[in-house]
Amino acid sequence: MSSPATSSDREKVVSKLPGWLRQNLKIRAAQHGIEIQAAVEQGINAWCSLASTTATVDTAGADSFSTFLPPGQWDEFRQVVADRRVSLIQGLAQAVQLWLDSNPAPDVERPEATRRIVVCNQKGGVGKTAITAGLGEALAEDPNTLHSVRVAKALAKALRASDDQSGSEPASDPLDIESLPGLGLRVLLVDFDPQCHLTNQLGGAPLPMDGDSLTNHMAGSPKGEIRDLIIPVDDDTFGGRLHLLPACNDAFLLDVRLSAVRAREAALERALAPLEADYDVILVDCPPSLGLSMDAAAYYGRRRDGENPGQSGALIVVQAEDSSADAYELLTNQIDDLRSDLQVDIDYLGIVVNLYDSRRGFIATSSLQGWVDIKDPRVVGLIGDLKEQKEAVRMKQPLLSYAPKSQQAIGMRALAREIA
Repeated sequence: MSSPATSSDREKVVSKLPGWLRQNLKIRAAQHGIEIQAAVEQGINAWCSLASTTATVDTAGADSFSTFLPPGQWDEFRQVVADRRVSLIQGLAQAVQLWLDSNPAPDVERPEATRRIVVCNQKGGVGKTAITAGLGEALAEDPNTLHSVRVAKALAKALRASDDQSGSEPASDPLDIESLPGLGLRVLLVDFDPQCHLTNQLGGAPLPMDGDSLTNHMAGSPKGEIRDLIIPVDDDTFGGRLHLLPACNDAFLLDVRLSAVRAREAALERALAPLEADYDVILVDCPPSLGLSMDAAAYYGRRRDGENPGQSGALIVVQAEDSSADAYELLTNQIDDLRSDLQVDIDYLGIVVNLYDSRRGFIATSSLQGWVDIKDPRVVGLIGDLKEQKEAVRMKQPLLSYAPKSQQAIGMRALAREIA
């Protein structure tokens, strides 16, 4: 049942637990940010302190379970189990269940005010839509399920050694992947692009030209309530936490219609204001444009009174190639001009280098280094150019539903935690 003390001055113990109880223990320990061995230690101490045994736990199908406990605790526990005339497996199951009951799942940490993230770049084809969708999916994942996440040190390692990689995705040591609970936030994805890519990729239908649309609400001529336009995204995976405001082709006329609107830079904010109370995060997938619509999007992401820096703002998606750098400069110039003209604070939430493939050689690796060297804003995500994203688009499914264990999905979760 036990082996010599480990280097951490604990002894390995081996018993049995039913699979469902092991899984609950694993998830709850991760939710509270403690190691499983610490949770079992606390549960055994609490169970031994009780005056009697607790309710019987169904241990059918129990199989091997091992952990590390302080020296002597397991022997003391075995004695209490014998005194109470229950099996060792039953005693351990009761101890673990007692810890679970005493440490309920924590509430999801919600922002005090709705965060507004504007995903942008003047250049088309960099994958803004894929990043918008993947980030929103990662923010909305089930908080009672564990998901594979690349931790920050893996991103830093990949950036430092980008020119040494030989594959299409930065190499990752298994130790750099953690199993963490989903963030469980309520997320609204706004398709602000007249090309309707986000809507189509997630299996939605663009809004009809003769009906209501975000453009109508921004132009001051709505045909109904904006919340009536919203559709859910894959409820089975995201539990009703992820929604989409579909696009309409009438957004091609948005700049023309905005030219006649008073305080046009605030048009998107006025349109989306009725929805903010229902969501923790609103992500806006911007068109590749430097027109009035981009002004409205950037203004929507400005820092509001009482809002902390870095809560809302612009997330810039680029590729590791030269034309992205030119477009980046145009975009940042526009945002800086808006800051100056309107006297507002628009924070940069970071740069995401998307569709990265080091096999493209010096252009890719040197361009990546160029993004890393910017420092302000810093690179907060590195997403490889792999097949799963393209397959998910073809299947009209969210990436994190279609390929939840893919390297791209792992990277999206890392991005969500970098900017959370």
